[in-house]
Amino acid sequence: MAFDDRWLERLRLELTWFSGQAALRSRGAGAILRFMHVRPRRRGFQPLRANEITPQFLDRAIRALKRWKYDFLGMDEVCRRAVMLPEKRRFVALTFDGANKDAINFAYPVLARHDVPFTIYVPTAFPDGVGEAWWLGLERVIARESRISLMMGEKEQRFTVTDNARKRALFSYLESWLRSLPPADLSVAIADLCTRYRIDLAALSREASMDWEDLAKLAADPQVTIGSATVNYPVLANMKDAAALREMAMGKAVAESAFRRDIRHFAFPFGDRSSFRRSHVVMAEEAGFASAVSTIPGIVEAEGRTNLRALPRISWDGRVRSLRVMRVLVSGVAFAPVKPTGSTTGKA
Repeated sequence: MAFDDRWLERLRLELTWFSGQAALRSRGAGAILRFMHVRPRRRGFQPLRANEITPQFLDRAIRALKRWKYDFLGMDEVCRRAVMLPEKRRFVALTFDGANKDAINFAYPVLARHDVPFTIYVPTAFPDGVGEAWWLGLERVIARESRISLMMGEKEQRFTVTDNARKRALFSYLESWLRSLPPADLSVAIADLCTRYRIDLAALSREASMDWEDLAKLAADPQVTIGSATVNYPVLANMKDAAALREMAMGKAVAESAFRRDIRHFAFPFGDRSSFRRSHVVMAEEAGFASAVSTIPGIVEAEGRTNLRALPRISWDGRVRSLRVMRVLVSGVAFAPVKPTGSTTGKA
């Protein structure tokens, strides 16, 4: 069913492109694109393939956006454009979540060659080498094993997965369950699973993440904006408010100490509607952030109509999306008007 939904969405967007609406009409001031992984294609079991694009696609996308006359902006300028009267040229902002190692190995050479600004959101436990990329541990276990058992609550559950379709279904089920847990319970659950199947989650997490030296190289580039994504990248909605605010404030403080600059921009971990609440939008302002981005799809309106601490982003799905689809999405014609969230206003 999920595959059918993706196929129907792509068909709808492709038909919109062929109709010419994206070229003739546009809405809003611009769009923020969100990427997770930029790396060469891999083979085998890849339940997170939706979060990947190749360096070649990134290069083609930037060339196309330049051809379509989009202004490339950092997040400071996005905040300014979002509260001003509409300008003739629309903007696009490129953002990267997670501080993954492939961002500097594969994405940065493309971005530097095009000399375009971009923003990277850093969960500070990961360059410290203590963050837990639990989704990678889950992926590794399911990829290697055909029989899997784990404790879910107070009961041990057993699964048999002998082909990739069943493995993908199990990954989706267990990922959803893990994301529903409070951070401490999630850590216990993934530690139990990885220990059973001899997966070194700490080493896997360190291998996948940039270290502070990598990030210092990016921070030295004036085209790069460093943002925060908490310390441990938890699902904020599963935390008490005081703990959630502490995660947000501490992530900002650690990054400011490391980079010796004001960290003005924030990304909600995971960023979908179930991962944060309206109260967290208010917390982003309380913590001193000028903006906070979600993964809720949409475009940025001008004249302060989009809440700067609940900015929508277009997440790029590396399985089904094309440059034609990109043009439709960044034009804004595929999205309903963005409704402001919470009581914070558009001033940066």
